[in-house]
Amino acid sequence: MVQWGFIGCGAVTEKKSGPAFSKVEGSGVVAVMRRDGDKARDYALRHGIGKWYDDAEELINDPQVNAVYVATPPGSHAAYAIAAMRAGKPVYVEKPMAASWEEAVAMNRVSEETGVPLFVAYYRRTLPYFNRVKQLIDEGLLGDLSTVQIRFAIPPYQTDFDRTNLPWRVKRELAGAGYFYDLASHQLDLLDYLFGEITDVQGFTANVGGLYDVEDTVTAAFRFPSEVLGSGSWSFVAPNDTRTDLIDFVGTKGKLTCSTFMFTPILLESADGVREYREENPENIQYYLIESIVNYLNGRGEPPVSTGSTAARTNRVMERIVRSSGYTR
Repeated sequence: MVQWGFIGCGAVTEKKSGPAFSKVEGSGVVAVMRRDGDKARDYALRHGIGKWYDDAEELINDPQVNAVYVATPPGSHAAYAIAAMRAGKPVYVEKPMAASWEEAVAMNRVSEETGVPLFVAYYRRTLPYFNRVKQLIDEGLLGDLSTVQIRFAIPPYQTDFDRTNLPWRVKRELAGAGYFYDLASHQLDLLDYLFGEITDVQGFTANVGGLYDVEDTVTAAFRFPSEVLGSGSWSFVAPNDTRTDLIDFVGTKGKLTCSTFMFTPILLESADGVREYREENPENIQYYLIESIVNYLNGRGEPPVSTGSTAARTNRVMERIVRSSGYTR
């Protein structure tokens, strides 16, 4: 039985992840921690969890806890994950894996030294929607793949306009960078899942809106071992009526278009016409990945598809994109 302790129990744990830990067979949540003890207590009472802490070390050292979910901002992922692994407890950490590639490497080093597993919440690798995309590509319906292009644009969040109380996702010390790290990490990890590690990457960043101190506009070009070429553009200061969330895969026989966050129908265009594919997400979107981790830890499943090793590659790519631009503010 995997008995989880949560370090961090904010919004992501309310529906996306938290309930799945109790729904999966052979898994349960026995303790939660938040620096604000009242909020930790409230979360525990609302979700029927027996223990709550305001100190991460106490949760990690709780003998009833035998696995740890780290759901804090990325700036603290490494410290908490390393402490849990050194205590012999497997870790499932939110994405992005860390605020820097250096921290991600350090986390993997400790996992290797201790032999304690480390997993990362790139759950799109397990969703039927994206595995349908993978199936269509792997079956050769696009022919020889040549390019992949990410196009993403959203308007600022209302909280971005309050410089006295900006969200943690645009604070470099907490997030590593801006919304690019938070959102593009899903897209870049997905491409890693589909095509393998990105071998070459170059990026450019800018701060167009001036709402905060990190980048709000990013472009990148990259290449995979198969010689598939990729590009991406991200804007987090688009007009209010503009929302773009598309990935185009182009091959010698067809084109496939999907989205990362909107889950619009998958479109396959070829000489045979246009075909549309729809897939349903689980109620708790991290369910399938959490299920695979629990099964593996209970000795009855294959290794999960999102590990510290795969996730660190995404941190490396994002860091190269942001740093190669030379942008500072």
